Amino acid sequence: MAVRGVQINIEGLAHRYGAQSPLTFDQVNIEAEPGEALVIIGRSGCGKSTLLHILAGLLSPTDGKVELDKRLVKGPSPRWVMMFQAPHLFPWMRVSQNVGIGLRFSNWPEKKIRERVAYALSLVSLEEYANNNVQDLSGGQQQRVALARSLVMEPELLLLDEPFSALDAFTRASLQHDVRKIAKKLGINLVMVTHDIDEAVLMADRALVMAGSPGRIMHDFVVDLADPREREDPAVQATRAHLMQLFHDASVSPSDNSSNTTGSRNAAPDSGLVGVS
Repeated sequence: MAVRGVQINIEGLAHRYGAQSPLTFDQVNIEAEPGEALVIIGRSGCGKSTLLHILAGLLSPTDGKVELDKRLVKGPSPRWVMMFQAPHLFPWMRVSQNVGIGLRFSNWPEKKIRERVAYALSLVSLEEYANNNVQDLSGGQQQRVALARSLVMEPELLLLDEPFSALDAFTRASLQHDVRKIAKKLGINLVMVTHDIDEAVLMADRALVMAGSPGRIMHDFVVDLADPREREDPAVQATRAHLMQLFHDASVSPSDNSSNTTGSRNAAPDSGLVGVS
C-alpha cells in the first residue's frame, strides 16, 4: 500500500494561553516520517492536548513552528482531521449522512459521496448501519461513525485526542486495534494523545513521553512490535513495562530527565521484563 502520509516537523514549539500565563510547554521538537504512528503520553496538565491542537491548526504557538511536508501550519486543513473524546455527531441524521457531511459541504457530486461513504463505512465495519439513526447506536459505534467521517475526507494525518477514553474496555480495545490497522492500510500518519500506557504500546510506532511544568518531551521510545498486537503477548508486556518505567521516571522527577528530551530514542531491552504486567 502506498504511503500517503506527511513529513511532520515540530521545532522549538512553546505555548502559553496569555501574556501573564505560565508556559504550557516549552522547546518541543518532534519529527515523524510519512505513515508513522506517534502516541504522546503524559499526565493531565502536561500540555499534550494543547500540542495536538496546535498541530491541527486550531491554536497558534507562542514560539516555534509546525511544518507538514515543509509547509507551515497556519490553520485547519482538509489534509488533516481530528477526532475528539466525544463523537459530535448530528443526532437527527442517519449514519451515512453524518459520514458524508463534509463531502456535501465541499459540493461533491452525490454519486461520489455515496461511493466514498460506502468505502469509509466498510473500513470501520459499519456497512449494515448506514441507514440507522446515530442515536440508536452504542457509544463505540458512534465513535466508529466519527472515525468514518474523518476517513471519508482521505486525510494524510489523523489526530486523536483520547477518543476512546469514555468507552468500555472491550470496545476500546477493538477500536485501538482497528484504528492502527486502518492507518497502516491507508498509509496515513497517526498522532494521538493519551495517558494510557497500554494504549500507547498497542497503537504507536513511537511513544513520546511528555512531563513537567512547562511540559517537555522527556523520552522518544521506539515501539518495535509486530502487528497485530495483543495485550497478552509477552513482547507487548515487556514493552509496556519498559514504557511504564520511563513514564514513571519522567513524571516523578522530570527535571532530572532533561537530558532525555527529543532526539534520543529508546528501545525495549531484550531481557528482564518479559511477563511483567
